[in-house]
Amino acid sequence: MPKEFKYRGKTPEEMKKMTREDLAEILPARQRRTLKRGLTKQQEKVLSKLKEDTNRKEPVKTHIRDLPILPEMFGKKLSIHNGKQWKTIEIKPSMIGHYIGDFALTRSEAVKHSGPGIGATRGTKYMSVR
Repeated sequence: MPKEFKYRGKTPEEMKKMTREDLAEILPARQRRTLKRGLTKQQEKVLSKLKEDTNRKEPVKTHIRDLPILPEMFGKKLSIHNGKQWKTIEIKPSMIGHYIGDFALTRSEAVKHSGPGIGATRGTKYMSVR
């Protein structure tokens, strides 16, 4: 039987019932500060779009990367812009305590180039092709 997920002793159902002030007490310092200062208009707009359509098929698109993941977002789909393309994620309870931008990485892996081929340098002009 799988172990039930808990975040600092709270189940996802308990977290959904909490107010933002109570939730801020169990979040890390950076997210707590964001909630205590109040969310910006853009962040509130994204949250309201997530709340209004419960049976929405397509994800909500956003450029906002500094929105902390809140319990009211559990189970919803978001498309986050990483500077080049849209990354679609589904919010899970284990993501609480992070920002949504943490899940849409902006940098890819390092490019691995191979060695130069024939014709790439002046020295290969006299090399045997075989």
